[in-house]
Amino acid sequence: MDGSVRNNELVRVGLIQMSCGTDKNENIEKSVIRIREAAGKGAQIICLQELFASSYFCWEENYDYFSLAEAIPGPTTHMFEKLAKELNVVIVASLFEKRAEGLYHNTVAVIDADGKYLGKYRKHHIPDDPGYYEKFYFTPGDNGYKVFRTKYATIGTLICWDQWYPEAARITSLLGAQIIFYPTAIGWAISQRKELNQQQYQAWQTIQRSHAIANGVFVVSVNRTGIEGDMNFWGGSFVSDPFGVCLYQATHDQEEIHVQELKLGKIEKTRIHWPFLRDRRIDSYEEIMFRYLDEGNDE
Repeated sequence: MDGSVRNNELVRVGLIQMSCGTDKNENIEKSVIRIREAAGKGAQIICLQELFASSYFCWEENYDYFSLAEAIPGPTTHMFEKLAKELNVVIVASLFEKRAEGLYHNTVAVIDADGKYLGKYRKHHIPDDPGYYEKFYFTPGDNGYKVFRTKYATIGTLICWDQWYPEAARITSLLGAQIIFYPTAIGWAISQRKELNQQQYQAWQTIQRSHAIANGVFVVSVNRTGIEGDMNFWGGSFVSDPFGVCLYQATHDQEEIHVQELKLGKIEKTRIHWPFLRDRRIDSYEEIMFRYLDEGNDE
């Protein structure tokens, strides 16, 4: 596929929102069953949640969890290559990558529908907050923002905390992404007020829908669900069209498999009527390279 948009081109994306336990093999087996179910429902591109092969271990700093990491390509991606070819589907899989001894990343691997490994994206923005001690485990990505020209669409992949940064979505879109996938692991502290829970969820969805609007692309966000430790992962996986319309939203507390049909021609239609990319003043954005604009624009 050359990345061009045709008005009648339809793509069916599969979202797998599930809970995870502590046994890596059981989580992977569960994901394979869910992938087969999504393919049976007609999905062509299937996205798993962030770190689907394990519990969300980043709730604490524990050296034992480094044993969960693996090479990419490696055993899990090799298994998914065979599965993707068998089912004729694209698989977007978020894994704990061991790059070298003492060097680890939070990484997405993309497998095309013919079973070919297309490459990886390494999470750029790494949080460090109570319950999300990711800087202990993950080195920030250094292989750039990526798009993957799959059999069914040109897709971009960003990961969880990347969701809050418009620069990441912009660059991925400028590279030609038609759909941006966000594998995610985010939730509420169990002790938190329901009102604040809803405010946080709405902010999370709103920022991603704004990326869809600003760039004229589809956004697919796939979150985990279930209670792990003191965290209640809020599910709520959703799909946004290029004008920010929410086409689907999952429940907060249930495992779900959903297949959403996307009409890629809507990208061109939206961008023609709302030409944000045309009107960008790229000659005036030099200051975005500063961390903060102190007096004199010094960092």
